[in-house]
Amino acid sequence: QVQLVESGGGSVQAGGSLRLSCAASGLTYSAYFFGWFRQAPGKELEGVAVIDRDGNTNYTDSVKGRFTISPDNAKNTTYLEMNSLKPEDTAMYYCAADLCPGLTAIQALGVMTQYPEFGYWGQGTQVTVSS
Repeated sequence: QVQLVESGGGSVQAGGSLRLSCAASGLTYSAYFFGWFRQAPGKELEGVAVIDRDGNTNYTDSVKGRFTISPDNAKNTTYLEMNSLKPEDTAMYYCAADLCPGLTAIQALGVMTQYPEFGYWGQGTQVTVSS
């Protein structure tokens, strides 16, 4: 069966960096869009970054220039490099995979966020940024 396993979360001070990993199994990695999403307590799920099958990416405005999503096709792993972290980045971070038929990376970030039931999701990894 499909499994997505996130790792790399932790507690850092503002300005610090973390790299999240999402190891995928049970699916054809190259066929899927992969995305990172986050949810803070009491807030809605937010799309952070997505990468499509061709390597095109899209980011939510608040992380542009600070976060980078990238694939490792040989390891079936998707990374989220997070730099210049801010307290408002504190959340549970989830990895998701979706075929996103007919969608661009720009469209996919919103669609995957709005319709999580159509994708595969990991269990999440906590990121806490202190000021």
